[in-house]
Amino acid sequence: MKRLIIVLTLLTLISCVQHKEVVKVEKSAVPFVWEGANLYFLLTDRFNNGAASNDINFNRTEEAGKLRGFEGGDIKGITQKIQAGYFTDLGINAIWLTPIVEQIHGATDEGTGLSYAFHGYWARDWTALDPNFGTKEDLKQLVEVAHSKGIRIVLDGVINHTGPVTNEDAVYPEDWVRTDNQCTYKDYESTVSCTLVKNLPDIRTESNEAVELPQYLIEKWKTEGRYDQEIAELEAFFKRTGYPKAPRFYIIKWLTDYITEFGIDGYRADTVKHTEEYVWQEFRKECDFAFSEWKKNNPEKVLDDNPFYLVGEVYNYNISNGTVFDFGDKKVNYFDDSFHSLINFEFKYDAQKDYESIFSKYSNILHNELKGFGTLNYLTSHDDGSPFDAQRIKSFEAITKLLLSPGTSQMYYGDESARPLIIEGTVGDATLRSFMNWNDIKNNQNTKELLKHAQKLGQFRANHPAVGAGTHQMITKSPYLFYRSFYKEEYQDLVVVGLELPLGVKILDVSKIFKEDDLVHDAYSNQDIYVKNGKVTIDSDYEIVLLEIK
Repeated sequence: MKRLIIVLTLLTLISCVQHKEVVKVEKSAVPFVWEGANLYFLLTDRFNNGAASNDINFNRTEEAGKLRGFEGGDIKGITQKIQAGYFTDLGINAIWLTPIVEQIHGATDEGTGLSYAFHGYWARDWTALDPNFGTKEDLKQLVEVAHSKGIRIVLDGVINHTGPVTNEDAVYPEDWVRTDNQCTYKDYESTVSCTLVKNLPDIRTESNEAVELPQYLIEKWKTEGRYDQEIAELEAFFKRTGYPKAPRFYIIKWLTDYITEFGIDGYRADTVKHTEEYVWQEFRKECDFAFSEWKKNNPEKVLDDNPFYLVGEVYNYNISNGTVFDFGDKKVNYFDDSFHSLINFEFKYDAQKDYESIFSKYSNILHNELKGFGTLNYLTSHDDGSPFDAQRIKSFEAITKLLLSPGTSQMYYGDESARPLIIEGTVGDATLRSFMNWNDIKNNQNTKELLKHAQKLGQFRANHPAVGAGTHQMITKSPYLFYRSFYKEEYQDLVVVGLELPLGVKILDVSKIFKEDDLVHDAYSNQDIYVKNGKVTIDSDYEIVLLEIK
């Protein structure tokens, strides 16, 4: 077997203009593949407060329901944690942020106490960042610092709806949105051409009729001194594309501007099944164009030749359905010229099964029905009220299953630190959205051990695309031992993993994978071992081994 170079780092230098400092950009010989990425999902407002000066804006001072107001987290806080190495230590190579565009200014109250748009899904102006989250300079620095660490940035894009109407926020014009037809979710039509809930204006994404810009947006841009520039850019966009000036194309233009201007690496698309499928094909086309333009204009900043990443939230999509989502009266393939990957709502149920059942199932589907595409697995999330382990009593198991399963892993902020998912006094999704538990990471020994476990598995995953994107094959059932293999052009990657092993001395047969006298490394116990008589002997206090060629 050809010996593998696990990590080779080439350092190049770019200038970080904003801070007049030099940032080292790490380019690894290990290829980055989205299909096996370790993606960290966080609520921008709930992760880390980097600048207390932006905590209050637009007179958002009324007392909100518990965990339904802004808590202070921002883009600067995320950047600080990247700089401190928090994500690198976790083996994170992509970060997905909740939407950061300007949100409605006011609050709503639907029996849960006042709710502000801290979560980012209530857009007011797609062309501006909400000052509670930060500035465009903050976003520029975030992307540059993340890229310098080999970490991709995925923003969250909403095309389906605006934010609710409040006393401080006017509704978009009637030719932009519908407000009178609430979804019943009985079939395709009653899922798409309607408002998700009461008072959440639905963009008329089906319309090809030209519309004028909302008057409040025109006045806002003039006040901010950028009206002429915004209009000129819109005219250039519609001239280049030939699209009608219909609502969805304005929003697509505004969202893809973040690619052209900042070089973000992907979008997670919100509420996908509530929008006509062809909208996402149009979005895909413009994302690809914008990414190619950014690469052409910034050749020294290009990380690799990966395409722009687009992952969709088709609520209740299951990987077992392959490329098809069934509305009952209509089946839709959202992978068709649009998404590389869909969020997998089935994984939290599969995680109840044994390791081999999970791993073999996902490997088989991903290399057959979904070959060429991917899945995004999660066990906890921001709006799933039935997570795999709400009580956080199986946190070690959850991390192991998530990070060693084939597919892209979505680590929700706090999965690695058992951040509580049950908060007394909250209503609905708010219980899932507490502030990151940094004090536990600093002071709680159990939390430290869990974090260390997540770091070992996360780094192993990041160093080996075979873990997430490779082919799975069991070696022995007892002790449970398997290997993953991955090939891309001249690159080869192969690892062996053992789980639920005895503590102390472990003798494992690796004769079908490694050669006699190969030097292998157990990344979990940090030991080097030679293969003797087709076996490795490892003495450790752990039930896990992560074997790689030294």
